[in-house]
Amino acid sequence: MTKFTDLNLDPNVMQAIAEAGYEAPTPIQADAIPPALEGRDVLGIAQTGTGKTASFTLPMITRLAHGRARARMPRSLVLAPTRELAAQVAENFDVYAKYTKLTKALLIGGVSFGEQDKLIDRGVDVLIATPGRLLDHFERGKLLLTGVQIMVVDEADRMLDMGFIPDIERIFQLTPFNRQTLFFSATMAPEIERITNTFLHAPARVEVARQATTSETITQKLVQITPPRRDQAAKVKRELLRALIRAEGESCTNAIIFCNRKVDVDIVAKSLKTHGFNAAPIHGDLEQRQRMQTLDDFREGKLQLLIASDVAARGLDIPAVSHVFNYDIPSHAEDYVHRIGRTGRAGRLGTAYSIATPSDDKYLSQIENLVKMQIPRADLPEGFAPSEAAHREPKKYDDREERRGGRGRGRERERRRPEPAAEAVAPVVETPPHREAPPHREERRERHRGRDRDDGPVVIGMGDHVPDFLLRSFRTTKPVEEVPEEVGETSEA
Repeated sequence: MTKFTDLNLDPNVMQAIAEAGYEAPTPIQADAIPPALEGRDVLGIAQTGTGKTASFTLPMITRLAHGRARARMPRSLVLAPTRELAAQVAENFDVYAKYTKLTKALLIGGVSFGEQDKLIDRGVDVLIATPGRLLDHFERGKLLLTGVQIMVVDEADRMLDMGFIPDIERIFQLTPFNRQTLFFSATMAPEIERITNTFLHAPARVEVARQATTSETITQKLVQITPPRRDQAAKVKRELLRALIRAEGESCTNAIIFCNRKVDVDIVAKSLKTHGFNAAPIHGDLEQRQRMQTLDDFREGKLQLLIASDVAARGLDIPAVSHVFNYDIPSHAEDYVHRIGRTGRAGRLGTAYSIATPSDDKYLSQIENLVKMQIPRADLPEGFAPSEAAHREPKKYDDREERRGGRGRGRERERRRPEPAAEAVAPVVETPPHREAPPHREERRERHRGRDRDDGPVVIGMGDHVPDFLLRSFRTTKPVEEVPEEVGETSEA
């Protein structure tokens, strides 16, 4: 059995590993670290939760142990698809490099440019960044990538599949040709692998498990339900989700609940909190400080249920997650592997539930074709049945009124008034000879609110209100030749 002492790592790194309580490397670490220490390019493919972060962090620290970084010229670069994953890599670096003098900088959105510029100006050995923020610093003239010796692309398939291909290609062009490149991911589609071949040179391919396989420590269950009404599917799924959580009882110490859309993340979180659950949302539209605080609360046990978009599906290492619930079946089959991989990590046992409706059959078949197995079906929780509200037509409301702060309530009431029977036919519009005096301010205000309105003549195509300028008469009472000459002289002046 391979041990860390057999991998020729730096003594300072070995001391940090020993204090962290690690003795034996995982299969991906044992196979990827030796060629990485030799300076070769590495393409690593392994199941999520198998320690890929340490597979490139440990050899990077060892190779950078000697040398010094210049101002604005980092010696190594780590690219991550999300802020949370980048922050997690930075935390791992702090653990393993605690006995070295290596410095790092984290470039992610949600943090002021000024603080990040100060770190870069001092010179950093390891730069951890998301592609967008990295290019922002480069275009501002605050960063040079000509000194990069080691470049790492973490969650490579996600980086290339999320539309980062142009950014990745540009970043590679800004780095030296003789750099060392490390790609790590849980999945690697053939078309994406073709692109990686242009970035890596004779790489050592390390594949410790078949691509897109799920861990054996995860118990997978699929609960299928047919809503009584298609327009009430979301409500039924929320009711079923609550029933599943209650049925798991004390075994569900904490859980991550995944939704496909950000708006559903907020709705599900609000619904769970309304029914007494300790839940909070996390997605890309929230402020970075709030996202990090929510993750910290979840790691520390202050938060039981984390409702998330796929921003939390990749690479986040929260070891003690007991359950994962797929409120929505993911539209991309690879995301299923990453989502359920948030549980059952580091040898622990985990449970993954997925809720499916008939409209999810297409996505479900794609997932089962990818993982080469049929997800075991599970029965509905004992005694569960959709509520009476799920059988009724959902309430319709105008969200524009909420955005206006309720200012349109008068108009809404006006629209609900019954239309007159006989006067419904639009009469011929007669333009009065003189403009009427403007109504009193309070009267005008009441008309705007829809109260005590004057049912005047109706103008076809313009509603029941005639603007004042249409009622004005612009006919002159004097011939043009009688206009005084002084007017023309004044205009010329």
